[in-house]
Amino acid sequence: MRFLIGLLRQTWAGLLVLLALTAVLGVLYPAAVWGVSRIGAGAAEGSPVRDSTGCVVGSRWVGVDPQVPAGQPDPYFHNRVTGSVSDGDPFTPGDPATALPTNQGPSSEILASFVADRRAAIAAREGVAPGDVPADAVTGSGSGIDPHISPAYAALQVRRVAEVNGLSETRVRQLVAENTEGRQLGFLGEERVNVLELNLALGLTAPECTAPTAGG
Repeated sequence: MRFLIGLLRQTWAGLLVLLALTAVLGVLYPAAVWGVSRIGAGAAEGSPVRDSTGCVVGSRWVGVDPQVPAGQPDPYFHNRVTGSVSDGDPFTPGDPATALPTNQGPSSEILASFVADRRAAIAAREGVAPGDVPADAVTGSGSGIDPHISPAYAALQVRRVAEVNGLSETRVRQLVAENTEGRQLGFLGEERVNVLELNLALGLTAPECTAPTAGG
């Protein structure tokens, strides 16, 4: 009889624990996560950026380097490189969904050759000496999809962007300044420029974009 009573007590206690955990982990916790995800405009949708027509041209948090056909004038500010050295291309625009860091250390000959190729190509594109190309222009970020570049890399591109878009360098520098973000909390990280928003400020949008959804 005692055994049966003890079994019933343990069963009841286990059932109460199951119900409590189900309520906390199956209802309250998911509801809390959902609520936090709704904080901030577009937080749950990846912070999409729209052009003046309402088309989604990208995400504020995902860097996608704009591409132009070979031989065509290049009106864009460019991101840092994405992808990895295993792709076999120093620039590899790639798919942001599959972008990876290189996982190559400072002693890697492959990475060194890719950095040299990038430095030479960017210097030729911007009409400067290779030594004037900043480090973030030739290296990828830890995530591989950093949407920001340094003010130095943005400044390097001002002359070309101004010339191709028929703008004065003063105007383009002003747009760079307006789209330069300060350090987080005033002391974390470095100043940075969001490339997508800067190109959008220039009136440049992606050739293709996703039409806004109803109520979006």
